[in-house]
Amino acid sequence: MDYSYNIAEIFYSIQGEGTRAGLPCVFVRFQGCNLRCTWCDTVFAQERHSGKEMTASQIIEQAKEYNCNFIEFTGGEPLLQKNINYLLEHFLSLNFTVAIETNGTLDISKLPKDVIKIMDIKCPSSAAHIPYNNDNIAHLTKNDEIKFVIANRTDYEWAKKNISNITFSEVKSEILFSPAYSLIEPDKLVEWVLNDNLPIRFQLQLHKYIWDPERQGV
Repeated sequence: MDYSYNIAEIFYSIQGEGTRAGLPCVFVRFQGCNLRCTWCDTVFAQERHSGKEMTASQIIEQAKEYNCNFIEFTGGEPLLQKNINYLLEHFLSLNFTVAIETNGTLDISKLPKDVIKIMDIKCPSSAAHIPYNNDNIAHLTKNDEIKFVIANRTDYEWAKKNISNITFSEVKSEILFSPAYSLIEPDKLVEWVLNDNLPIRFQLQLHKYIWDPERQGV
């Protein structure tokens, strides 16, 4: 079947975050999210039914036009889309490197094993009222990533406490701390990380420094 999906935008850019930052990447941004983070930078993708409907075939054909075999599914929250695995498996069958960014509140256990999972755990300043699903941690591998966007010292201490618990100590995934753009100076977060000798990777959102941070499609 050619399932339909609610799409906010599809674009070609560089990966701005994570261990694959700087690589050319096709982004498929789904419409609809179950959270309302205070510092959300994709507010236009929050409402479930304000995007456009596209079939799997249409998404695949548009993505193939960019001649790039690295694709990331983001949002909004991709796991709200019905039949998401159908689309992910199609791209895997076409030999794409496939990544999905999720806020961690929904079950990731049924995702195809070859999909790179980027779990963006929301810190207190986000005011996201749905906690991440702790069971998801057990389904992460060394190819996956856990991201904390940090806006202040409270966020930092909360993230530090989370990665020190026994569940996280067993995680083989890369753990990333990212300063919330314009809300905290990057050097302040780096200072805290170095003072505490945390086993994390610091990152910046490259696309917000290359282009206008309000610009879509980058």
